[in-house]
Amino acid sequence: MAVFFRGSQNLLQKLKNHVSFANVSSRAMASKTPVGFIGLGNMGSHMAKNLLKHGYPVFASDIFPESCKEIQDLGAQVLDSPAEVADRADRIITMLPSSPNVIEVYTGLKGILKKVKKGSLLIDSSTIYPSVSKEMAKEAEKMGAVFMDAPVSGGVGAASSGKLTFMVGGVEEEFTAVQELLTCMGTNVVYCGEVGTGQAAKICNNMLLAISMIGTAETMNLGIRLGLDPKLLSKILNMSSGRCWSSDTYNPVPGVMEGVPSANNYQGGFGTTLMAKDLGLAQDTATNTKTAIPLGSVSHQIYRVMCARGYAQKDFSSVFQFLREEENQ
Repeated sequence: MAVFFRGSQNLLQKLKNHVSFANVSSRAMASKTPVGFIGLGNMGSHMAKNLLKHGYPVFASDIFPESCKEIQDLGAQVLDSPAEVADRADRIITMLPSSPNVIEVYTGLKGILKKVKKGSLLIDSSTIYPSVSKEMAKEAEKMGAVFMDAPVSGGVGAASSGKLTFMVGGVEEEFTAVQELLTCMGTNVVYCGEVGTGQAAKICNNMLLAISMIGTAETMNLGIRLGLDPKLLSKILNMSSGRCWSSDTYNPVPGVMEGVPSANNYQGGFGTTLMAKDLGLAQDTATNTKTAIPLGSVSHQIYRVMCARGYAQKDFSSVFQFLREEENQ
């Protein structure tokens, strides 16, 4: 009987501990202020989900209503315009396809800056011209808000798992506040300097990514032509000096790796159109700064041709398929 009594006491104590932990968790979630999120595409939808997972109430908006359904089902409140989001939240993250989209979402008739509150923190994770980030920062400052650029690297997989890398540019004093939110969606949050430097880092990264993906595709294709098994060649590359992210994490050859776009007819992932756009940013900024980027320029031309040849909506690793088809023409 005494043993039973002691066992009951232990069980009651465990239940009390569990209830106490639940109460602490509830209080922690309740203390988190709402976050606005605009742009629920392949990347943004996963990023917004991770904010919800970390207990942040989310006010979301997207130009395509159908993109909002899943996040709404998970508990986000969907609003009709960026202005409405700005009216409800004083911390807003945007994830948009291009510079014109960012300008419209921030300064348009129903844009964020129409109803932004003084003291609001605006974080843009789009990949755009550094000059546009600087322009948006000036416009936000006029309204008493702070704009930071924070483009990402890692792709859809990292967005889903919360393992993105963020490159942040803006007022250094605001970095801690930015970091608090971005660590819900990424494992690396790096301060790069003034507004626009995050974009500069992202442009450089994506230019290198395009060059290395084309190089990996060419190398794999040559090896296959020479009679090598693609899986064996990939294994050798990844234990040798030619190893890179495109070869060991995102191999472009179908059948070499699972869980990557090349294993799914190049669906999902990072679209060829977006890569061509980012390489255009690199080309323009290189021209403006009188910087030689011969491989970057060739990569830009290759991805532009791919867009014209039916690869626009496929993942950028489809450059392998593009090269194979070019040989047969």
